[in-house]
Amino acid sequence: MSKEIRQTWVFTQSPREVWDYLTKPELIEKWLMKTDFQPIVGHKFTFLCNETNYCEVLEVKPFTNLSYTWQANSAVSPTPFTSKVAWTLVAKGSGTELQLVHNGFTALEDRLGHDKGWVGCGTRFMALLNPVKNDRTLA
Repeated sequence: MSKEIRQTWVFTQSPREVWDYLTKPELIEKWLMKTDFQPIVGHKFTFLCNETNYCEVLEVKPFTNLSYTWQANSAVSPTPFTSKVAWTLVAKGSGTELQLVHNGFTALEDRLGHDKGWVGCGTRFMALLNPVKNDRTLA
């Protein structure tokens, strides 16, 4: 079993613009979850949804790298576990490649559940920054 999730998204916006959606609570909430995140190493914060996920900021390199712990109290897993979420932003022309690595899972169910969750979050994130343009005129 792979104990790591890797996903990549490409945005037309600059790393600075994508960074805002990773570090500003009001923007994070639009695609991920309600949070009291602050981009300060050592800051302890939560993600709130159906359950509370306790986190701590590990690394902040503006516009390039961000990482934090993620302690999940999953209904799927009988025991809580702490994993690590790492974001890397790479400038690609006038846009940004955003890479996610989430690792440290102890059970296959936890990795599979989070993998599915990140796919959904990534879809919402992409829709916020790269909305589908519809040229049809409504009558």
